[in-house]
Amino acid sequence: MNNIYRDFTIRNWQERDRAAAASVIEQVLQEYGLPWEPTGADRDVLAVETAYLSAGGEFWVVERQGQIVGTAAYYPIARGEKAVEIRKMYLLPTARGMGLGKHLLEQLENAIAAKRFQEIWLETASVLKQAVLLYEKYGYRSATGVETKRCDRVYVKYL
Repeated sequence: MNNIYRDFTIRNWQERDRAAAASVIEQVLQEYGLPWEPTGADRDVLAVETAYLSAGGEFWVVERQGQIVGTAAYYPIARGEKAVEIRKMYLLPTARGMGLGKHLLEQLENAIAAKRFQEIWLETASVLKQAVLLYEKYGYRSATGVETKRCDRVYVKYL
């Protein structure tokens, strides 16, 4: 992945991005009163190589003027038929309101479809109102089976 959107660069995660990507996720979670769980739900961002890359997924960072301001990722899961889960789609406040979230979701869906996956799952929290609206607008349907404690919504989209 190497994609330009306005003055943002979306690119593949590199080892040097570990701390900055984790910091973005932690900041956004705190902004919404959600817990940062480095030994639980967020351990994957500290182990991108095994959680995503060697598992057949991807982890991207969003940069603006050399600073990481967002993340987006997915990896295969056993939940459905040829299924993936979108994870860690977070943007700092300075990167919101410009259509970047929509663009990221479209890029994720394109990458997932190119690998011939058939189902996209995701979990989110109701307090992330803009994310919920985005997923619902893009055809994600409410499902059951939330696996992450801080999340209270699960969605699926069939390709």
